[in-house]
Parts: sequence; C-alpha cells; structure tokens
Amino acid sequence: MAAQVDCEVLTLPTGAKLFSRGAPADSIYAVRRGIVEVVGEGGEKLCYRPGEFLSYQDIVWFVGTYRNEAFARTPVEVLRLERLRFLNLLHNHPTLAVLLISQQHERLREQRTSGTCCY
Repeated sequence: MAAQVDCEVLTLPTGAKLFSRGAPADSIYAVRRGIVEVVGEGGEKLCYRPGEFLSYQDIVWFVGTYRNEAFARTPVEVLRLERLRFLNLLHNHPTLAVLLISQQHERLREQRTSGTCCY
C-alpha cells in the first residue's frame, strides 16, 4: 500500500489506541510491523499482523463510524490511508479487493476452527 499511494505512517507504543468505537471512520489501516488487537462490541478480539488490513469494512460499506476499537498489543508501525484514497486504490488495483476477500476468508476459517464464529 505504501508503494502505491501517499499514506501516513504511524508508530505507536504498546497499549496505544489506534481508533475508538464510534469515532468517524475516515481511514483504513495496514499493519507494517507488530500486532494490533481489534475488540468488537461484544468483547470478541482479533489480532492483525504485518501485511493485514483492518477497518476496511467500516470504510467500504461506509457506516460512518468505527464499530470496533483497535489497540497496539506490541510496538507497531501502521499505514493509515484516507477513505477516498483507499477507494481510488481499489479502483486502480482491483487485485487488492481479492487480497481483502482472501484475508476475510482466512479470518472466518480461524473463527470456525476455534469455535468463536456463530452461524
């Protein structure tokens, strides 16, 4: 993502909040280094590692606000890309959409295997 467009690089210490539930959903994040933990409304937790995108659901479907909270579980370096730039990136590089679908598929498989996914 950093090679394709101008994005902001954030370096955060362990425990720092990346975004809060209810805050305006104006950006997507990609983990470059470290581990980011996302906590859902029901307390469910998912960890994101280098190469993974987070918060794209709130950006693509534009619900207006983040539905989750995100914290740095280790010192992290994340790439922050504004919503419009991200949508332009998807338009210009549609294979990125396939990558996001693949990532979501892996998440669902993990949840199904661990028994944390409800049908």
